[in-house]
This record gives sequence, C-alpha cells and structure tokens, in this order.
Amino acid sequence: MRVSVVDAGSNTVRLVIADVEGGVPLPVHTVKWKLRLSEQVGPDGTIAEEAVERLVKAVAAAGATARRWHAAGPLAFATAVVRSAPNRHEVLQRVASGTGIRMCTLPGETEAELTFLAARRWLGWKAGPLALLDIGGGSLEVAFGRGRLPDFAASLPLGANRLTREYLGVQDPPGPGELKELRRRIRHELRDVASRIRWERPRTAAVTSRTFQQLARLCGAAPGRFGPFVDRELVCRDLRAAVHTLAALPTTERAQLPGISAPRAAQSLAGAVVGHTALKLMGLPRAVVCPWAIREGVLLRYAEDGADWWTDAAGEAGATAPTPAAPLRIASPSP
Repeated sequence: MRVSVVDAGSNTVRLVIADVEGGVPLPVHTVKWKLRLSEQVGPDGTIAEEAVERLVKAVAAAGATARRWHAAGPLAFATAVVRSAPNRHEVLQRVASGTGIRMCTLPGETEAELTFLAARRWLGWKAGPLALLDIGGGSLEVAFGRGRLPDFAASLPLGANRLTREYLGVQDPPGPGELKELRRRIRHELRDVASRIRWERPRTAAVTSRTFQQLARLCGAAPGRFGPFVDRELVCRDLRAAVHTLAALPTTERAQLPGISAPRAAQSLAGAVVGHTALKLMGLPRAVVCPWAIREGVLLRYAEDGADWWTDAAGEAGATAPTPAAPLRIASPSP
C-alpha cells in the first residue's frame, strides 16, 4: 500500500510518499516547498493573503506529485503556524477549494502522540520508558510513555521561530537581557512538564525535528549524508556550549557553522536555548536523535489502525475552534 503525507510547517511544506506494507513506512519519494509561512504572519498570527496563495499552490503540487506516484491520500495537515492563526478556518477552506485536498490542523497533543509513536517504533521496546521532545517553529511537543502511545503528551508555545520573533528580534546577536528574558519564559512554561519527566525517570530520551538534528550536528553528531541508521545523540553539556557559541554570533555567521542552515540560522539560538533548558530541567543528560517524527507517526497510525483513524482524527481537528496556547495541556493516549 502506497500512501502520501503532506505536512505544512512553519518553514516548509513537505510531501512524503511511502510504501507501508508490513506496518513499516518505507519512503519512496520526498519533496519540499520552502514557504517560510512563519515569516508571513501578522502581529496577531494572521496568515497573509500572499502566504495563503503560496500554500494552496504547494499543496496542489503535492497532490499532483502523489497522483503521479500512484499514492493514496495525501493525508494533509498543518502544524502550529496554521493551527494558532486567527484565520485558520479560512486558510483550510482555501486549501480545500483550491486543491480538492482536505487539510486539517491536529491538536498539539495529537502531534506529540504521533511523534512519540514514530520514536517508539524506531527505537524499539529496548528503549524502555521513553521521553520525547520535538521542537517545531511554533511549539514544543513533549511526551512520555512506556507503551506504544504515550501516557501523557503536552504541547507548549515554545517553538524556535515563535520565540525568536518574540524575544530575539531587537539585536543581532542578542544582548544578555534578551537571553535572560527568553530563559525565564522557557523555564516558566516547562515547569510542570519537567517535573513530570523527572518523576517518571525515563530510561531513554529521544529528540526529533530538523531543529534538533541541526543542533546535534553542531554538537558533533554525524552529518545527514551518512544516512539515518548512524547512531546520533545530543548531550546536554555540549548543547550548553552551543548556546554560548550561537549567542555570540550574528545570524549570517551562524549559518557558517556545521549543521546550521541559512533558513534556520536566525531561530537556531532560540531552539538551542529551549533544547538545553528542557534537557536540564528534566534531568536528561543526553538524548538519542531519532530520524522519524510526526510524518512517520501519521503513516504508522494509518497502517496500523486503518483509514478510519485518519478520517476521525481529521474530522475532529477540523471541527475544533482555534484556542489560545496554554502553558500545559495533558492528553490521555488514544485507545
């Protein structure tokens, strides 16, 4: 069975086409469109008209590509930049009317659950009690569990791009006052979740997302060209050093560092501060870098639980009105 997934994130729209026979998603084709939606939102988070048009064109192109590869779907969803936008429903309606593809926004907790499932399947049961962290452009997802799905999942407004806009936009590089306020905000948001993780004492911690992958490379992990099966880890102590390195450099010079791409150079510092603060507060000295994340989680749930699961998840997400981001939101695992 060949299935496609479209993920509209803060920076890119990504299409993954995979064969999911036997319950393992094996990618056969991937494409991405760099839209940088998070840079085209108003002060209240409203997505600009031009950005909506570009999103519609990208999703249409993704649908056409999926058809050429004879893939079902696509299973299309948007993450925090669209989920938190006041004009979210209008954006999704424009995508549907312009492409024939029904895109939804999944709750942050559901994103955390799906990413946890992907990490569990990649790392296997030997990982034991597992803590999962994923930094996106608009939010940080955290989950913990002992089984297939997490015992709890939380979504926090600590995305790397969001925090860069809110705290690090005055000076380049930022001054000590900006960093101090940023750390205070992160510690406040993480307080309850970090306490829960410390109490659970996970055997393994895993990090996913492009932000964590680039930070791990900066800290000495193997480059991506070596493939997904090379062991990579992110050490809290090394990440602390990376924070100091990034904070001392302007954006243009950060992009010259190992692993830091030019489009993500501006938000790399905020991502590093979030990652280091989270690992430190949670008592996690190191974390495994997992190449699977939410897209693989969607494919796994689709393969394991059937098409009805996606229909139900997308339907519930589409019916949910936008709500302000909360400091902590706990979700029970799906049956």
